Amino acid sequence: MSNADLNYDSPSSIRQVMEQAGLAVSKRFGQNFLIDRGVRARIVDALEVSQGMLVWEIGPGIGAMTGLMLERGVRLAAFEIDYGFVRFLRERYGTQPGFSVVEGDMLKTWRAQPEKPDRIFGNLPYNAAFPIIADLLERDCVPPIMVFTLQKEAAHRLAARPGTKDYSSLSVLCASVCEARILFDIGASSFWPQPRVTSSVVRLTPSASPVPPELRRPFSTFVRAAFSTRRKTMRNALQAWAHAQLSALTDQEFSAVFAGALASLGKPAEIRAEALSPEELFRLFSLLSREAASIASP
Repeated sequence: MSNADLNYDSPSSIRQVMEQAGLAVSKRFGQNFLIDRGVRARIVDALEVSQGMLVWEIGPGIGAMTGLMLERGVRLAAFEIDYGFVRFLRERYGTQPGFSVVEGDMLKTWRAQPEKPDRIFGNLPYNAAFPIIADLLERDCVPPIMVFTLQKEAAHRLAARPGTKDYSSLSVLCASVCEARILFDIGASSFWPQPRVTSSVVRLTPSASPVPPELRRPFSTFVRAAFSTRRKTMRNALQAWAHAQLSALTDQEFSAVFAGALASLGKPAEIRAEALSPEELFRLFSLLSREAASIASP
C-alpha cells in the first residue's frame, strides 16, 4: 500500500502505510490518530475557515486533519516534532499550494514564524497542552478562533470557573484572555491507538476585555504563585512571589499592602486563590503592583 492509498479511517491502513514508511507511534509524544471522519469534519467546521486564511496545525501526525484543511483552500503551517512524520507529511502534501512543515518543538519554533495565524488547532498531548496554550496566550498569539483536542480532564481545567475543583492558574490565564467553550467529547474508540481517556474539543475565542499583552506574563507568574499551594491562604502562598517581584517591600509591608488590597475588594484576609474570579485576581495583582511601586518610590 502506498502513501497515496492511505485511508485515515482505517487503523489497518494506517498501520500498513506507517510500517512501509518506517514510522512508529511514539508514546512520548502522545500520538493517537483521529480515525473518525465525522469528528474530524466537526473540528474543521468549528474553525470556521475560509480560503486564503493562514492556519497553524499543532501535531499533525500523518495528516488526517491536514488534508481536510487544505481542501478548504487555506495556507497551512504544520508544526511537527516527530521527524519521521515531517518526512511523511512532505511526501504526502509537499506539492500542495500553501502547505509547509515547521520541524521541531512548537514551543521553540512558533515565535520565529513571519506571520501570525488566522486560526490555530491541534490534538495536544496532556504533557504539552498547558505549556503550549499558556505560551500562546501570554505572548499574545490569539487569533479569532483556536480549537484544541485535549484530554477531558485538561479541557475542564482550561474552562473551569471559580470555586470548582478544576479551577487553576491556567483557568485564570485563559479566562483573562479568551472565552473557552467545550464543544463536545470524543470517545477513545475514535482514535488509533485507543487512549485510556476521553477527549474533549475546546474552542477559544478572544475576550472582549482581555488583560493587556504586556501584563500577561507577570500576571501569569502571580497567578501560578497564588495557586501553588491550595491549602495555604493566598497571602502565605504569595510570600515567595513577593520576595522575587516586590523585593523593595519587607514582609510586614507586603502583609499590610496585601490586607489593604483585599479589603478594597471586599474580601477577607484569609481567602484562598480559588475563591477569586479572574477579574478579581487581576485587580488584586494590579493593586499590589501599584501599591508596592508607590512605597518603593523615594
